[in-house]
Amino acid sequence: MRERVRVECAWLLSLAAGPAAAALAALPGDARAWCEALAKDPAATDVAAIKAIEARTNHDVKAVEYWIRSELHSRGATPAQLEWVHFGCTSEDINNLAYALMMKSARDHVLLPALDGIRRLLDGLAAQYAAVGMLARTHGQTATPTTVGKELANVSARLRGQCTGLERVLILGKMNGAVGNFNAHVAALPRIDWPSVSAAFIASLGLESNAYTTQIEPHDWIAEYCHVLMRTDTVLLDFARDMWSYISLGYFKQRLIEGEVGSSTMPHKVNPIDFENAEGNLGLANALLGHFADKLPLSRLQRDLTDSTVLRNLGVAIGHAVLAFASLKTGLGKVQLDPARLAEDLDRAWEVLGEAVQTVMRAHGIPDAYDRLKSFTRGKPMDRGSMREFIGSLELPEAEKERLLELTPATYLGLAPDLARGWR
Repeated sequence: MRERVRVECAWLLSLAAGPAAAALAALPGDARAWCEALAKDPAATDVAAIKAIEARTNHDVKAVEYWIRSELHSRGATPAQLEWVHFGCTSEDINNLAYALMMKSARDHVLLPALDGIRRLLDGLAAQYAAVGMLARTHGQTATPTTVGKELANVSARLRGQCTGLERVLILGKMNGAVGNFNAHVAALPRIDWPSVSAAFIASLGLESNAYTTQIEPHDWIAEYCHVLMRTDTVLLDFARDMWSYISLGYFKQRLIEGEVGSSTMPHKVNPIDFENAEGNLGLANALLGHFADKLPLSRLQRDLTDSTVLRNLGVAIGHAVLAFASLKTGLGKVQLDPARLAEDLDRAWEVLGEAVQTVMRAHGIPDAYDRLKSFTRGKPMDRGSMREFIGSLELPEAEKERLLELTPATYLGLAPDLARGWR
């Protein structure tokens, strides 16, 4: 309701500065100042009064119009001046701009700052743990080592890409009448360049004008917004599940919070509830966002009303996403790395050096390198001694053997530490 009031008041002022300059030149100062204040910040809108009118009209935008007319009348506006309120507008002219303003505000002032906060946390942890080795698990199985910092940097990089996409979504609006053709506008004032007036007005709201619409702005940009937010949520859902797994493996411990209860019957438990809550809320958000993206660009002929009830739930989806972002920040703030547990796992996985050994063998032209390492390592417990024995038996230059003998699972990290610190 507040954003509808903002749009209505801003449109009246736009008319007063252009097409209706003569008719509204004598608009009382008090009325104009009231209108300007609400166009700038509609927080003072009496929503309860508008809802009371809506109970009679059974039409929300008409209730806004009647309330504005009443308020302007009480400030001295004449009946003729009041006729310029909602001039040339269909309800959707007001609604689409109100939703666009809310979605823009949600993106710029809620979503992106929250995501930036997560990313800064990840970047800090990535730098802190850049060189802390960790056994990777491809397909859930022991794999080439990485570092804790590099895995966190991966998430930050993915998140940065999606945030850039969200920033780039053009938020569109329309102000062109009942079926998008300025029919009533031209009938009333045929000499006015209405497309230019409309475009300038929409730009004044910080939005992009869409000149080609039916009665409704077609919502393609909302679908794009929902899709990129879904991808952002999916990146973080993937991360929440991985953090849950790392906690389960003992790589991270959770700080104890005095007074918190992990289980109603098992007093020892400290559950990863922040990451679980994030996963649940991200799933809910994406279920709604997916429906919005699929449904909202569809409208029968020049307009049907099925988008109206769906649009009212945009805030629900964004709300679930914001709750999830908050949970992730809380969860990241409570975890503590257990380097001893990480080192223990690495020291039990000498077979991962098989990749390094067979690749060095290939580089020196030794035939069947992969198959020899496969036969030696696959499905067998390996330790430092057996791996060193195998390396010592190879037909490699002594310098290469020495280099391989110095490798351990904890030092076989490639460029992971550099990548974690932002190396390009």
